[in-house]
Amino acid sequence: MKTLLALSLLALAGCSTMPKHPPLRTVDHVDLNRFMGDWYVIGTIPWFVEKNNVGTMDIYKLRPDGKIDIRYAFHKKSLDGPRQEMKATASVVNSKTNAEWAVQFLWPFKAPFLIIDLTPDYKTTTIGYPDRSLIWIMSREPVMSENDYTAALEKARSQGYDISRIVKVPQKSEPKP
Repeated sequence: MKTLLALSLLALAGCSTMPKHPPLRTVDHVDLNRFMGDWYVIGTIPWFVEKNNVGTMDIYKLRPDGKIDIRYAFHKKSLDGPRQEMKATASVVNSKTNAEWAVQFLWPFKAPFLIIDLTPDYKTTTIGYPDRSLIWIMSREPVMSENDYTAALEKARSQGYDISRIVKVPQKSEPKP
């Protein structure tokens, strides 16, 4: 009887963690070659390894085997601090759109990476996380216009994000070395 009660409580607890929003909508198509390169993180809901990071950027490089090498570059607390990097590998999991990836920083764990916004000129993008606990608003330049940033925030809000949780990431305004 105790086992049945415990299983029932677990099942009910599982129901309470059901998503509150419909699945995130990704963009219709991503040209992977155009998407590769440097992306400055302008706004984010940081995950634990990103706390206190500034001057952050993702650098994507398409490999011959179709996987994507990712370098996450950052400075800890100060833009004048030494540049540090973390490396990851991504695999495209939806080859019809190329907008859904699985990113692996540490084997065997993979995290979803959903391209939920991308301007036609590939100058700004937004990467979402299914439960909306993480987001990255990125630009090809270290500075994004207020109009573009506000538009990105509104698109995030329309997908169910609490935009009050999104923080701006300090960036150097001059090009990277």
